[in-house]
Amino acid sequence: MSLTFIVGATATGKSDLSIELAKQLEAEIINADSMQLYRGMDIGTAKLSLAQRQGIAHHLIDVLEVTQDASVAEYQGWAREKIDSLLKQGKNVVVVGGTGLYIKAILDELNFPETDPVIRARLSIEAQQVGMNEMHARLAKLDPAAAAAIPKENVRRVVRALEVIEITGAPFTANLPKAGAPYYPSAKQFGLVMQREDLKERIDRRVDAMWESGFVEEVRTLIEKGITKAKTARAALGYSQIITFLEGSVSEDEAKEETKRATRAYARRQETWFSRDERIKWLKGDTAERLDLILSSTIG
Repeated sequence: MSLTFIVGATATGKSDLSIELAKQLEAEIINADSMQLYRGMDIGTAKLSLAQRQGIAHHLIDVLEVTQDASVAEYQGWAREKIDSLLKQGKNVVVVGGTGLYIKAILDELNFPETDPVIRARLSIEAQQVGMNEMHARLAKLDPAAAAAIPKENVRRVVRALEVIEITGAPFTANLPKAGAPYYPSAKQFGLVMQREDLKERIDRRVDAMWESGFVEEVRTLIEKGITKAKTARAALGYSQIITFLEGSVSEDEAKEETKRATRAYARRQETWFSRDERIKWLKGDTAERLDLILSSTIG
């Protein structure tokens, strides 16, 4: 049985490729996008509809309410349990997503330091007082690699990284293992890459399409369900910007443009994160060309 990972920056075509690959391999799909874990966060996360999944079973999608938070350690347990179960059933598995730490948590033996509630509470209060920009700047000084991987809008994870640094006395990324001893030795990773200008245009078109599909109304519905009281979900790309618009702080056009800018910046951070993993085979071209290359490597 095979275990294949499809990774890369947002809007590079991971979902479409994973469907075609799963059909060829008769595989089931595991989600590795941290925001697709949440029910109701559909348009802004580019979550495939049931029809778009074409009968392919998807796992770890819509498992949390927007008011809940999931740690990387929890996700690691969920994903490995599901992967192991499917492999034991004789099924091929495709893992797809762009959350680099989630991918790494599946593949590698991450060490998750204990939390210190006193330190966590102090840092959380500081974040409320000085704001996300200053907290992220502090993280960038202490651990540039972590700052590159964690968006400033995700204050909870910035605080967690700073907490780990204070507890261990070492960079947050020093607690992540080096490549070379994967949990699933036979797993294969494929990364999708596009020219920077092409990706920029694709992201801008995607954001415009999300707005046309009712993204603002989706966020209004989620506000009623408590997303503004959440730590993780409200920080998601687009959701954060639309919440700010609905609160009256910016115009709708400003929210849309900021979503495009933030998404492009996030894509660059994803590229930086994945580029450090030498196990990834990078693929260009359209879905059909990428599929042929994966199948020749997986089956051939």
